[in-house]
Amino acid sequence: MSEPLEPDFDKCDGLVPVIVQETGTGLVLMMAYMNQQAYDETRTTGRAVYYSRSRQSLWRKGETSGNVQLVKRIAIDCDRDTLLIEVDQQGGAACHEGYPSCFFREITPDGPKIVGERVFDPRDVYGKQ
Repeated sequence: MSEPLEPDFDKCDGLVPVIVQETGTGLVLMMAYMNQQAYDETRTTGRAVYYSRSRQSLWRKGETSGNVQLVKRIAIDCDRDTLLIEVDQQGGAACHEGYPSCFFREITPDGPKIVGERVFDPRDVYGKQ
């Protein structure tokens, strides 16, 4: 009997969390969600596609900004309810606020501080926000 290797979307109400990591550096770029359709398109195209909970639709990473993610590796956890995706980040920024990583704020004993440098101004890419 073979062990199932695909994500269990039913277990997660149709959405599995996805941790996105940069190939080579190991930098965690972002966290997102995939439904079955986003997962299938990602596997087929080799470009990261997520599910936007706020828009209730597929989110093809980089379709507005040009900062696409080329998928190099997909791993699944032991419960089959979380994915780890390693990508080559194109354009230098994964974050919609213009930073390489969405984790550009660090919580310190003195309070939060910004630890990253902006690669682009989001107003130039997405218009007025």
